[in-house]
Amino acid sequence: MVESVFRIADDDQLSPFHEGERQIQKRMGAEEIETWARKVIRDYMPAQHREFYEAQPFLIVSARDEKGRPWATVLEGNDGFVTSPEPDRLTITSVPVKGDALEAAFVEKADVGILGIELETRRRNRVNGRIEDKSDNSISFAVDQSFGNCPQYIRERKYWRNAAKPAIRVFRGHALTAFQKDWIGAADTFFIASGYRGEGDTLAYGMDVSHRGGERGFVEVLDERRIRFPDYAGNNHYNTLGNLALDPRAGFLFLDFSTGSLLQLTGKASIDWNSDIVSRVPGARQLVTLEIEEIVELASALELRWQEDADSARTLRLMEKRQESADVMSLLFEARDGGDLPVFEAGQHLPIELNIPGQIGKVDRTYSLSGSPLDNRYRISVKREKGGLASTFLHDGLQVGSIVESRKPSGDFMMTCAECPLVLVSAGIGVTPMLSILHKVSREQGDRSVWFVHGARDGNHHPFRDEIKKLADNRSNIELLTLYSRPLASDIQGRDFDEEGRVSAELISQLVDRADAHYFICGPAAFMVGVKADLEDLGVPETQIHYETF
Repeated sequence: MVESVFRIADDDQLSPFHEGERQIQKRMGAEEIETWARKVIRDYMPAQHREFYEAQPFLIVSARDEKGRPWATVLEGNDGFVTSPEPDRLTITSVPVKGDALEAAFVEKADVGILGIELETRRRNRVNGRIEDKSDNSISFAVDQSFGNCPQYIRERKYWRNAAKPAIRVFRGHALTAFQKDWIGAADTFFIASGYRGEGDTLAYGMDVSHRGGERGFVEVLDERRIRFPDYAGNNHYNTLGNLALDPRAGFLFLDFSTGSLLQLTGKASIDWNSDIVSRVPGARQLVTLEIEEIVELASALELRWQEDADSARTLRLMEKRQESADVMSLLFEARDGGDLPVFEAGQHLPIELNIPGQIGKVDRTYSLSGSPLDNRYRISVKREKGGLASTFLHDGLQVGSIVESRKPSGDFMMTCAECPLVLVSAGIGVTPMLSILHKVSREQGDRSVWFVHGARDGNHHPFRDEIKKLADNRSNIELLTLYSRPLASDIQGRDFDEEGRVSAELISQLVDRADAHYFICGPAAFMVGVKADLEDLGVPETQIHYETF
């Protein structure tokens, strides 16, 4: 296994972020992401990511043209067109189509960003690096950075292949046509290419391509040379905005999913941080405007076509609200029509759409499911966040009987072994997916060992205490350990909690003595970083540690 420099480096030169990214993180109050990122941004692809890329029918790819301008495009191929011969290598048997803005861009040592996105399951992973070699019909790619992304704002679509692909038509211009304006104005998805390469040779430099999604019309066409979109909360890496802070050049890609056509734009981007316009867009942290310099439209460029997964959307009715602790509320939903809900795996999350009074458009949020996968109900449990738009509405505004729209449950934070010992480790609201997993294992026929380790502030902030205890009491193979960091005078050790303090890997190692155990971790980022790193230091293989970054 290739060792990640980011997991062992303390030198700023080996940070996974360059100066522009760190500037934006500081501006947005997200400096703590550096510690987390050094643990999860690697200079190789873990086995799960290698398998993911090899299973994809297409990749979104960014690079620069001969003038240094960023663009994004799609590379597609038959099954197996992407292979990973080594953890730090991808071989892609595909090149841009004739007339593509990046037709001549994939030359040796060129910076390239790659996004693998599985629209049907809402999974996505990113990898950035350089072209190592290129032939007439394939690309050899060397990894600089590899990391996963959360599934927010991805709309589910199933793909199919058009066997009778028509001839590609290429249109070039410098101003949007009426047809192109309508295309952009109706989009719910696009991809943005950006990059920065400063002095020296740090792996934080290079190209990046990322996904942006929202309600149809979330990208505003200001005129034939300018478009604008709201930038929502994400993973706090700020790769795109960090690049734009140092190099404002950007490329946008709009994909017509029904025809396989591509609309490529390149130009210069500017960021509106705090004007009155930003405050009027629900959920927007800032607005990004692209001044268009050149346009390439490729009609019917792809064999692939997509259709929205209509079966994945359900209308839910809120049946019950239940206060679980001082700041956590559970909401239980059933299908509006009383029918069966799509099943979910323990550990997955539920995307919902909220119509909040006073807000223009829908507010999208995703919450871990905290109930049993065997129930024909969806239960989410939401912590009230100070100033939180969605959490405040769910706690105070959404009434029993109300209707919300949802997508199908998704996510890959799930048990990967049928019989291995499980160590479920959580802090705070991170308990929600762990509780769902506990429900599942409590009904298993086997007797695998399960440890449920949870840290809370005190008894007032300890949701599901009785529910968890009841599940464990019914099974001799489930062992509980609860820690309070600041117990109240009314909290009784031995009844309400087991020990005073915080959850640590050292404590877990004293509890668990199985080398084949798999560890699932969920909670604040700093908590997950510390526990994961300490478990690895204690000799737990990385393949046996799973964490929920959403």
